[in-house]
Amino acid sequence: MSGRGFTVNKDWDNPVEHAMPAETRVPAEVRLRTVLVRPATVLAPMAGVTDTVFRRFIRHASLFSRDQGTEIREQISEDRDRESTGVDAPVTNAQSGCGLIMTEFTSADGLARMRETKRRRYLTFYDDEHPIGAQLFGSNAETLAEAARIVEETGFDTVDLNLGCPAKRVVGCNGGSGLLRDLPKIGEIFKAIRKAVTIPFTVKFRMGWNNSQIVCVELARMAEAEGLNAVALHARTREQGYSGQAQWQWIAAVKQAVKIPVIGNGDVRTPEDAAAMVADTGCDAVMIGRAAPANPWIFRQIAQYTATGSYERATNLDRYRMIRAYFEMLLAETEATKDLPRDARLGDPVGKMKQFATWFTHGVPGGAKLRASIYHSRTGPDVLGEVERFFAARSEDGDIAFVEPSDGAMDFREAALVCD
Repeated sequence: MSGRGFTVNKDWDNPVEHAMPAETRVPAEVRLRTVLVRPATVLAPMAGVTDTVFRRFIRHASLFSRDQGTEIREQISEDRDRESTGVDAPVTNAQSGCGLIMTEFTSADGLARMRETKRRRYLTFYDDEHPIGAQLFGSNAETLAEAARIVEETGFDTVDLNLGCPAKRVVGCNGGSGLLRDLPKIGEIFKAIRKAVTIPFTVKFRMGWNNSQIVCVELARMAEAEGLNAVALHARTREQGYSGQAQWQWIAAVKQAVKIPVIGNGDVRTPEDAAAMVADTGCDAVMIGRAAPANPWIFRQIAQYTATGSYERATNLDRYRMIRAYFEMLLAETEATKDLPRDARLGDPVGKMKQFATWFTHGVPGGAKLRASIYHSRTGPDVLGEVERFFAARSEDGDIAFVEPSDGAMDFREAALVCD
């Protein structure tokens, strides 16, 4: 946490190590009115992270295994061909282990004002991302309602209201967690959005502004009364940012207070954590944020544990294939959007890979050396060459094969703030 605002640390403060509960596991499914979330796991909306490439990357994470990893590039190409012909993609939410994915949080004010081409960039998704929810933030009820209508017309399965982001630039506009100090205003927003759309409407919020202003139970009851279809609680206050421990007891309190589904969020790093959250709180689903970029297999691992009582851990070869596949997805999306207006293009794939290198190599022995070499790379072949050299020395069977990608010099951009 910096002095200027809240940023997301990739380390947790004194994380609690949970043993796997003997009986309790993450529910097989949860229903948000008309939308079935199966399994009951949700990818949290994260600015600068959960764009269409990363969302599809998570959706396809079930393909990242020792036997299947080399097939991912062919699978991605096949999926794009299916999308162009209208044929359903083969990978479903149940197969990937992630029941619901969410967009980056999007400004309702900006969405209502921006050109159609720019909306396309922020609201782009593919057929194999369903079910998918779009998250909005703002403070004007009418503007949020109009943005929610745009979300529904675009084809999203759900719309979510952000009352959790602690960033000063968002709170300063009375958005995100800033609204937690004005429950009557939240009530007006709930009414306006609920009236504007027919798709499931959910809200993600924090416990309150600080420990002396805990409003999560009252807010959840208000959401239920206004016809929302689920609530998601990040069990920290705005004042906490991402520091300290998530206070799961408040998730349990919200669950006891309402009958609509309750999604728990905060400090879920492993399948053990996910099962422990359900055991401790009784929540209906588990939402995972910063653990997902560091361990894209976490949803599959939770699904494996739910089905079998155990789960596979990623090998060096798995991680190598994962990094390659993500970068190649970035290149493919850049190529697919290159002829669109500038506002609708993906942007800089090499810069994005450098951003994600800090996540993907988090906790990897020697990962700092790989990150440093990636940060000094300027082209696609340079980046993949560094990844190749790093993992070749750590391969169990030496079968890593490097395939030369397309070239192109690009500059590195600062990583976007991540918040929820």
